[in-house]
Amino acid sequence: MSPSEPQPQSQPPPQPPYRPLPRGIWAPTQTFFHPSTSALDLPTTASHAVRLARAGVAGIVTNGSNGEAAHLSPSERASVTRATRDALDDAGFAHVPVMSGASEQSVVATLERIREAEEAGAEAVLVLCPSFFRWAVEKKGVVEGFFEEVEKGGLPVVVYNYPGAVAGVDLDSDLLVRLAGVGKGGIVGTKFTCGNVGKLGRVVKGVEGVGRGGEYRCFSGVADAITPALAVGGDGGIVGAANVFPRACVRVFRLAEEGRVEEAREAQLQLAAADWALTKRAIPGFKSILQKYHGYGGLPRLPVLPLDRDEEESLFEEIKEMMEVELGLEDYGRPRKA
Repeated sequence: MSPSEPQPQSQPPPQPPYRPLPRGIWAPTQTFFHPSTSALDLPTTASHAVRLARAGVAGIVTNGSNGEAAHLSPSERASVTRATRDALDDAGFAHVPVMSGASEQSVVATLERIREAEEAGAEAVLVLCPSFFRWAVEKKGVVEGFFEEVEKGGLPVVVYNYPGAVAGVDLDSDLLVRLAGVGKGGIVGTKFTCGNVGKLGRVVKGVEGVGRGGEYRCFSGVADAITPALAVGGDGGIVGAANVFPRACVRVFRLAEEGRVEEAREAQLQLAAADWALTKRAIPGFKSILQKYHGYGGLPRLPVLPLDRDEEESLFEEIKEMMEVELGLEDYGRPRKA
């Protein structure tokens, strides 16, 4: 090439189509109901989300397993997301993103939930793999094909790996890394409710090989693995415990991020003990704690039953120490002017 010929210009690397989700603690929020009718209590659902934003969570997830999405109609799911987004905006937390659960058993229905979530103000969706026909899902390439179609829905997708909710189907690290590269970057992360920190670490390493390092989020799905997940390169957690211990969950994340290893370890161990008390009681336990300490919570929808008095008292005793810590912490979140 002669000096007079134009020199080739280096091209910038292709940019991901979506802004990376913020690292930190995300709260998969509860959905609240009127006790006499079991109709949605949207004002309480919305104010709960704002309280968590003030506590310092990085994002809110509506319509997850913790939000009783399986018991909500499509229109109710959209209403919950819209009420949450509007409440955050009105309170000065427009910078706190909302992710919505959009899991269904078919591509068609999942795409419909994604469209509704986008219209309701969600910035991302959380999607389980289908599982009703497990024999079909286990055939080679089916999960990749499902998510390849789902990521065309118009919102970034976080893969929800929760074997307990999908007939025991547990996506391995090889498959999760392949999903990170299956399309045009629409799959932006994984929630590891499998609790497998080794798997999370392998995916962190693997996504670097498909050019997704730094933008693909690997979130712990359980509060007792926040610091272990961070230690292997994870990005925080989407954890149910953030409904009742939001400041404490954020504190564990911040201590670990700041390199305050011993303080983070002690805070994580304390949170892990309380999280186990919550795990054993699931949704009814969360609602009992919120009712006792914050004056709202109410009842889950049938067929889920509330805790009886003895179960509640045992739960309150087991989380007493953690709740004292939680109530003694200050909020980390600050509203911003529009």
